Amino acid sequence: MKRLFPILLASAVLSTQASAQDASAPAGPITPEQIASLQAQIQALQAEVGELKQAQAATAAKVAEAPAPAPASAPVAANSDVPGWVRSTTISGKAFANVSTIDHQSDGVYLGDNGTQAELKRFYLGVDHKFNDTFSANLTTDFRYNTNGTSKDTLVYVKKAYLQAKFGPKFFVRVGSADLPWVPFVEGIYGYRFVENELVDRTKFGTSADWGVHVGGSFANGRISYAASAVNGAGYKTLSRNSNTVDFEGRISANPIKNVTLAVGGYTGKLGKSSDVAGAEHRATRWNALAAYTDSRIRAGVEYFQAKDWNNVTTVATDRSSGWSAFGSFAVTPKISVFGRYDWVKPNRDTKPALKDHYFNTGVDFKPIKDIDLALVYKRDRADNGFIATSNGTIGGLNNGTYDEFGLFTQVAF
Repeated sequence: MKRLFPILLASAVLSTQASAQDASAPAGPITPEQIASLQAQIQALQAEVGELKQAQAATAAKVAEAPAPAPASAPVAANSDVPGWVRSTTISGKAFANVSTIDHQSDGVYLGDNGTQAELKRFYLGVDHKFNDTFSANLTTDFRYNTNGTSKDTLVYVKKAYLQAKFGPKFFVRVGSADLPWVPFVEGIYGYRFVENELVDRTKFGTSADWGVHVGGSFANGRISYAASAVNGAGYKTLSRNSNTVDFEGRISANPIKNVTLAVGGYTGKLGKSSDVAGAEHRATRWNALAAYTDSRIRAGVEYFQAKDWNNVTTVATDRSSGWSAFGSFAVTPKISVFGRYDWVKPNRDTKPALKDHYFNTGVDFKPIKDIDLALVYKRDRADNGFIATSNGTIGGLNNGTYDEFGLFTQVAF
């Protein structure tokens, strides 16, 4: 073919040149030299055709010898050595730890938890198993040291143990111990649970999980969500039939515009303290509200609660409680963020109206990879004119008490 194209091109040029000559000139006879030249060109073309036929035959032979490729849509066979239940089971974990210095005082007297130590505050180990597209199960353990912090005081709780039936995004039901509607929801927006519990969990006006029946779901492409629980009321650390009543907690949240979350919730019940032997005097109630803005760099929000008889279920006296929390964080870079939070609580508005609790934290968080946080944190809690139970112990005094902590806090998840 490489020789054929130049020959055809030369023929076309000769023809063009011949046609450009005077049309009236008489045509001369074909000479023997011209005949010989044409015969040579024909022989060359025949040789070229022969070479092309040989090359075509060789290519066809190679294609015939090569193995046929597998169809692109052929599925990859699953590993028959791996049982099906293994492929449907996932294991996860999360640990909260810190190395910090604590200065804890009550009416000017130093308390026993002062000093510098390393601490493992929480370790959660979870197992999820999916039976099919509808049914699944979860088991999550909560490991922690007791107040004394010795190995003999190691505690392991079953935080979650439930069977779930999910009928699409709009409705699921869980039976067993599972997340309650409010505390885990706010923790997800706050983003710094490994530094401190959110407002009602920190001050013991709520908890994160309990035994019972839980339902939830979302509508409008996730813009509206709800959750409701009917539970024992004593929290996930207590599984007993000591209470003869059922408690209820619920929440509804909405994202009216992008990055904005609004939520309200409530709780009513006797907190697992009512039985045929010891009846409860009051029913504890709590109302919650949250407004927050979150995007890839900013988290900012305000949480509020109001409670009645939360600590007076078994007493004749009645009481009210309220508090609010403001939190925020800003990602300076994709790996470094600054954050802060302030809580104000009046735990006993009727029985101890002068008692007030002021708490704040501030810090810098470094996230070297997605599932690890390293935060340098300072916390301070001050209670005036009484005592308040918190996630950091009992704070306060007859006059006042303070709790200061500075150190490195970390979260590791897998």
